[in-house]
Amino acid sequence: MAGAQIPLPVHAAAPKGQDFAMLFDAARCIGCKACQVACKQWNDLPGEETTNRGTYENPLFLTADTWLKMHFTEGTQGEEIFWHFTRNSCMHCTSAPCVGSCPTGAIAPRPGGVVLIDDRQCIGCRACVQACPWDAVHMDKKTGVVKKCTLCYDRVNNGLEPACVQSCPTDALLFGSYQEMRAHAERRVEELKARGYPRANLYGDQAGGTHVMYVLREHPSAYGLPTAVKGQRAKTVEKWSFGALAAAALSLLGFRWLSERREALQKDKEEEA
Repeated sequence: MAGAQIPLPVHAAAPKGQDFAMLFDAARCIGCKACQVACKQWNDLPGEETTNRGTYENPLFLTADTWLKMHFTEGTQGEEIFWHFTRNSCMHCTSAPCVGSCPTGAIAPRPGGVVLIDDRQCIGCRACVQACPWDAVHMDKKTGVVKKCTLCYDRVNNGLEPACVQSCPTDALLFGSYQEMRAHAERRVEELKARGYPRANLYGDQAGGTHVMYVLREHPSAYGLPTAVKGQRAKTVEKWSFGALAAAALSLLGFRWLSERREALQKDKEEEA
């Protein structure tokens, strides 16, 4: 029935052996930032000193110490002012650009679909930082390795929801099996369209499909979200390969110049003798 309330899935971790997913419903979000605080608390991430720049966002950008932040977009419709709330964090892509860019395999998908970083393999080259379309990966200057959201993999492996999901007071965040979250998101989109939001859509098909999905009332661009992400992985790998080859070529030229220089100096000495 049009306008009928769709029941929420039961909050539970995804069954073992299945891909899991998080669903963010922007139509339910009130911008309270409880999720942002919970992320800091659970992951023991330090606070950051910021300044007031005339926005409710704080901090303004993701960093190695801030893995999740709420993004506020202000808009107008006639004389009315409204807000679009969305979350900025790692999307845990199926064909993750960061995975494709990493030369050491430090970033890799794990069972369930989460993309994690192995600190022991990270060399701090920042290729993944440049590759991420969502600006979700950042260098930790204290440790020399990159950091990002882990989707609370430690909690999920112990049958718990991610900390941000557990903290949400309006059920704007849900967690479960990928299939369940996808089906619920599609139903929510149809419900929103029936309620007068013709541009309602499911955001989550980028980069081979993401394990963090959004239900949006408007086009993704209204929330500041990228849409042209397909093919990014291949381009990133190509870019990294070209850069590596260029660096190797420059190194060889440098060695050749030094060798020739030594030979010339030796020849001069012999002639002087």
